[in-house]
Amino acid sequence: MDSSSKTFVIETYGCQMNVHDSERISGLLLEAGYSQAVEGSDPDLIVFNPCAVRENADNKLYGRLSFLAPRKRKEKNFQIAVGGCMAQKDKDLIIKRAPYVDVVFGTHNIGSLPVLLERARIEEEAQVEIKESLEHFPSTLPSRRHSAFSAWVSISVGCNNTCTFCIVPQLRGPEKDREEKDIVREVRTLVEQGVIEITLLGQNVNAYKNGGFANLLREVGAVEGLERIRFMSPHPKDFTDDVIDAMAQTPNVMPQLHMPLQSGSDRILKLMRRSYRSDRYLGILEKVRSAIPNATITTDIIVGFPGETEEDFQETLKLLEKYKHLANNIIINLEFGSTLAILPNTTLYNKASEYNIELDTHENNWIALDNPNLTIKERLYRQNKAKEFAEMLGYPVSNMNTHILKIIEKNIPLFEKRNKIKKLIKISSYSTSQI
Repeated sequence: MDSSSKTFVIETYGCQMNVHDSERISGLLLEAGYSQAVEGSDPDLIVFNPCAVRENADNKLYGRLSFLAPRKRKEKNFQIAVGGCMAQKDKDLIIKRAPYVDVVFGTHNIGSLPVLLERARIEEEAQVEIKESLEHFPSTLPSRRHSAFSAWVSISVGCNNTCTFCIVPQLRGPEKDREEKDIVREVRTLVEQGVIEITLLGQNVNAYKNGGFANLLREVGAVEGLERIRFMSPHPKDFTDDVIDAMAQTPNVMPQLHMPLQSGSDRILKLMRRSYRSDRYLGILEKVRSAIPNATITTDIIVGFPGETEEDFQETLKLLEKYKHLANNIIINLEFGSTLAILPNTTLYNKASEYNIELDTHENNWIALDNPNLTIKERLYRQNKAKEFAEMLGYPVSNMNTHILKIIEKNIPLFEKRNKIKKLIKISSYSTSQI
């Protein structure tokens, strides 16, 4: 069966960069002669593009692969490919766990997928190709956008930061910036195709160095016909005054800012290896609110980071109290670091005594196994205080989405645990497209 008669679907579990990559994968497959599968049909090819940070993405991937195993045994021409950050991380492990997968490709060689699929078909052998450096910027590859009116534009890939809770630099590599002229040319082409809104993407988008991020905002904003510009995600370390000026003075840059705080405690920020402190962060927000009075500001906070004491947590609450005079449009996303959720009547619940865990009678038991400073009651106290603050701002708190994490040994030193830290629970989840 040649590719001209084959159909495909792509399943994406992850961040905006994963979504952008999936659009490029679709474009590559369409260019190679594949066609999009009709909803409800059995495609000839399934491509998985999962995240490596979220535990549920890992579980969902291997669960789906197991589900597809019987079909793979029956249908010789049916192919499965796994890419994204998880493939970059797990490499050959994917084939060991699911030996019927045809292709494993990483974040740096998306453009190789059609060739790898054909090679796997001819050689009847799994193809694992993981590159350690970038072959093509995602935005230079063919694309099939999910929207005719909005588009992602990658301005950089990778990250030079070394936050202890984040694995992205190991999976996406060091930061590499595109040339400004190439970015502007792509935006102009997109506008000619009918796009009216673009989102500039980068792991640390405002660290862009080829002329500076402020200048890039102005240059992109000057493209005739472009109505809205967004960007994500910026880092406080690189958020300079000229970026604020460019946001305020460029009419089609949307008045919104999503900038992760992570913690209001300077001690915890240091443990996280975040290269700013709370005063610096608040100072940026003051300037943004002054320059753009109607700005919508969103942030992320990790509660229960390993080593966090009650005093550290109170520092976070104090900083949030300082937001009050800025908070007419502030949304808080709360994330609980390294937590094990044990639900009643589950296997883990019934075996809790084997791990010397004293379970509370609360409906959901949140256990910080890798943070001996926190008891269940302390964890619930922090959870409730964080919820109260979000509600105080006038934003409803949704039910917490939970999943079970593998039990983490109690005695592993903090910095040996850093790659096991997961961002687990989103209390209030608002995407920028909803703002």
